[in-house]
Amino acid sequence: MFAVIRTGGKQYKVAEGETVRVESLEADLNSAVDFDQVLAVHDGTDLKMGTPLVEAAKVSGKVVRHGRGRKIIVFTKKRRKGQSRKKGHRQNYTEVRIQSISAG
Repeated sequence: MFAVIRTGGKQYKVAEGETVRVESLEADLNSAVDFDQVLAVHDGTDLKMGTPLVEAAKVSGKVVRHGRGRKIIVFTKKRRKGQSRKKGHRQNYTEVRIQSISAG
């Protein structure tokens, strides 16, 4: 069984027991989180596609940890002008372990 959820402006394909990294959530460690924006649910035989969301479908998970991703370097340069800029960025994330998927 798997589902496609939307959170943080992105879409994720998730299955029960799987750990997924999503955009940073305002939730404490070991707390339960529910994803109500479910776009599709597949239970092995039947696929339910939403228009745009599947009615009464819900994905539940548990926050495993919060962290920051690897550093990316943003470097811009204008040639022959002596102008350059170097910046770094680390994106925050939340790891969620998917516990249950209900098709509604």
